[in-house]
Amino acid sequence: MIKYVLKRLLALIPVILGVIFIIQFILYISPNDPAVVILGNNYTAEGAQAVRESLGLNDPFLVQFVRYVLNLLQGDFGNSYITGEPVVTQLMARFPNTLILVLVSMALCTVLSLPIGIQSAVKPNSWFSNITAALGMIGIALPTFWLGLMLILLFSVTLGWLPATGSVSVTGMILPAITLSASFMAGTMRTTRSSMLDCLNQDYIRTAKAKGVSSRDVIDKHALKNALLPIITVVGVNVGTQMGGSVLTETVFSYPGLGIMLTNGIKQTDTPTILGCLVLMALCIGICNLLVDIIFAFVDPRIKSQYSKGR
Repeated sequence: MIKYVLKRLLALIPVILGVIFIIQFILYISPNDPAVVILGNNYTAEGAQAVRESLGLNDPFLVQFVRYVLNLLQGDFGNSYITGEPVVTQLMARFPNTLILVLVSMALCTVLSLPIGIQSAVKPNSWFSNITAALGMIGIALPTFWLGLMLILLFSVTLGWLPATGSVSVTGMILPAITLSASFMAGTMRTTRSSMLDCLNQDYIRTAKAKGVSSRDVIDKHALKNALLPIITVVGVNVGTQMGGSVLTETVFSYPGLGIMLTNGIKQTDTPTILGCLVLMALCIGICNLLVDIIFAFVDPRIKSQYSKGR
């Protein structure tokens, strides 16, 4: 197991390097000039040339790429072109906020979608199953930014129950968490329903029922346990995906997290900020995928035996 974890961690290295290479290349060929943003109203051709030289923007792309990677290995994400502050300081200030939002959203998604998906699979032709299937389709189709704006209009502007802007507080977290979790909740619910339906139609379920096992035990101990693998996959992938999906949600609610930091960095052509946010997000997604694989080993004994044999 330890060897497998180390292999997966090493496999993250080319992924992170690929993310850095692609994003830095896109920014390199972009017509936007960071020197213009930095100088602002004090822009002059000579001043812009001096800024580019001091930041190394006139160096070839590969030189800039290697320099950034070497600095990154030392924990140096560079300094923001706009504020002049170290990017790592800004990341550490905002990353916990995004992590809290993602975890609250994921908890809300899991707590609601799993029971609904299981119940709709147990009674597939009931009115409950039909309604939840329709709601699932609607949830997947709704754009995140539109849902966020509608929730603000209803609960903040019309009813005045909740604040329109997000914050790291109980009331300030409700609307952003609902907005971020809506589409993922619908997807998790549909996956749970599909996986449970597949397991409930297996021969071992009919055998358990023939032996007189109670319906609750059939669902909890036989069907659900075997249906967990695809559910775990979806939930684990959703955690990483929500990290990227938080960009829109945080922008709509002005939530002080990585998403709005990334948005502001793109608007201001702040290359170190953009790279820092995307590298951290890519790292989080990779770690989430690794955790999913490790959880698989505890849920499925077949996978655990493969790890123990070093395959």
